[in-house]
Amino acid sequence: MARPVTLFTGQWADLTLDTIAQKAKAFGYDGLELACWGDHFDVTQAQDQKYCDDRQAILAKHGLKTWAISTHLVGQAVCDNIDERHKAILPAHVWGNGKPEDVRKRAADEVIKTAHAAKKLGVKVVNGFTGSKIWSLLYSFPPVSDAQIEEGYADFARRWNPILDEFKKCKVKFALEVHPTEIAFDTVSAERALAAIGHRPEFGFNYDPSHLGYQGVDYVGFIRKFAERIFHVHMKDVYWSDKPTEAGVFGGHTKFGDPRRFWEFRSLGRGTINFEKIIRALNDAQYQGPLSVEWEDIGMEREHGAREAAAFVRHIDFAPSKVAFDAAFDKKAQKK
Repeated sequence: MARPVTLFTGQWADLTLDTIAQKAKAFGYDGLELACWGDHFDVTQAQDQKYCDDRQAILAKHGLKTWAISTHLVGQAVCDNIDERHKAILPAHVWGNGKPEDVRKRAADEVIKTAHAAKKLGVKVVNGFTGSKIWSLLYSFPPVSDAQIEEGYADFARRWNPILDEFKKCKVKFALEVHPTEIAFDTVSAERALAAIGHRPEFGFNYDPSHLGYQGVDYVGFIRKFAERIFHVHMKDVYWSDKPTEAGVFGGHTKFGDPRRFWEFRSLGRGTINFEKIIRALNDAQYQGPLSVEWEDIGMEREHGAREAAAFVRHIDFAPSKVAFDAAFDKKAQKK
């Protein structure tokens, strides 16, 4: 059985849930991965069961379902070095007085509320970011000490273990989108993040190959290494050049769309990611959750892109075989 194909609503927050649901159905999707911003899913209102029922009713009206919600923006503030950038993405009640430690604590409380909201909505996975106090130390001079990096992972564990305790109570899993600026941004740092929290089962990954590929990370190997930790999957493509460019992997402080860049997010099937290998690895991992399109392509009209992305995922996805292809050669298996 093919996996459900969903559309992540984060890039469509300028539309109401009813509007994007109507469009997504017309584009060919089975459901939506609801962003916890804009009109799509309000965590505070979702403490009321009626609000969650109303959200489900809107989806059902358009023949859609949901399997996950996403708290990337608030989750980012839990461990981050807070500055004015965060004010632009956080709810006013989370930003509050803007004092960094106060913001981090309110963000943690909001992520906990998100777990309870997910339970009321009837979904088992919350996707999101964690933030990181040590991302700025990734490549720096003077040299970074081992103790500074160790403290970064310890800080992550101190802040996220109480959050994950609540996820455990709610029987909901948190899926970190492994991504630059997070505590885990490649395979090695993902292993270290898991070790920091004692490999607790409530914490896993929202797999997105686009953030791994342009870094030079083995994005198929990531699935095989963390097969039991893949709680959700983002289908997103990225192009990276096979020749030297003026702005390298770090981007040179350019904006998306600048022709000097080494890499750019692309509509599915128009980048460098090998999705055939990804589907086969997901089959080997026995992943049966949704394939959620996170559509981003600075050079393409988004409705065209979302429609072609849905068709691409349906074309590339397939169920694994339940028998060996050559089993019928055995005379015992042949009908007479």
